[in-house]
Amino acid sequence: MPNGRDELRTRLRRIVFGTDTRAGQAFDEILIVAILVSVVAVMLDSVQSIHAHYGAALYVAEWAFTILFTLEYLLRLWVSDRPLRYARSFYGLVDLAAVLPTYLSLLVPGAHYLLSIRLLRALRIFRVLRLLNFLREANFLIEALVQARRKIGVFLFTVLILMVIFGTLMYVVEGPENGFTSIPVSVYWAIVTVTTVGYGDISPVTALGRAIASVAMLTGYAIIAVPTGIVTAEMTALIQRERHRRACAQCGLREHEADAHYCRRCGAAL
Repeated sequence: MPNGRDELRTRLRRIVFGTDTRAGQAFDEILIVAILVSVVAVMLDSVQSIHAHYGAALYVAEWAFTILFTLEYLLRLWVSDRPLRYARSFYGLVDLAAVLPTYLSLLVPGAHYLLSIRLLRALRIFRVLRLLNFLREANFLIEALVQARRKIGVFLFTVLILMVIFGTLMYVVEGPENGFTSIPVSVYWAIVTVTTVGYGDISPVTALGRAIASVAMLTGYAIIAVPTGIVTAEMTALIQRERHRRACAQCGLREHEADAHYCRRCGAAL
């Protein structure tokens, strides 16, 4: 027979981890508001004029939110059926990371500004607002990235080789007198140029150096398109596999959309 403690844990578990009850939804809504308010407080504290007048109040608010979120994290561990599984999950790690910066600031000044990571906890709004389709789309994109990881790895390794080549050429052509003081600095310039960021802190002066820079810029436009094509191809392959998995039991027709509920040929339920 379940005792009162087990019944309390079950009831709290449904509130803390679920949104199928009014209390559970209210709990998540209050939590999201607290997260947003705490992040805004940290952002305001970084403004010197506001910090000068309200620094003490914001400091107290920061610790109040941290203690609140710490108690909430401990509550989740207590009511969870598998505390270790929750602690190692995405949300569990984010919940822990949301409180660590404040405690870390006791040893490392300024670490509390990392509390902006709490915004990741606001991802629970997808559950609260019943926007789980967005999460499924995000998982679909993540799966495509995982499938393309080797191709992207080869691509990034090739890009790194090109950056070293461009950087070395610029170091030889321009030299320290024009700001290219070493090969690592020149590689940094190559990365900034090829990615089309263009800080302008280092720039070629000689005609040959500018010619090499022009080639690097044109190469950058070609490079940007490659990972997009890789991920797009993987997403297309995933869509095709998903369609083939959804076959009609009545007429055998395949290639239905992932969210289809009825066969597009015979109208039978999938």
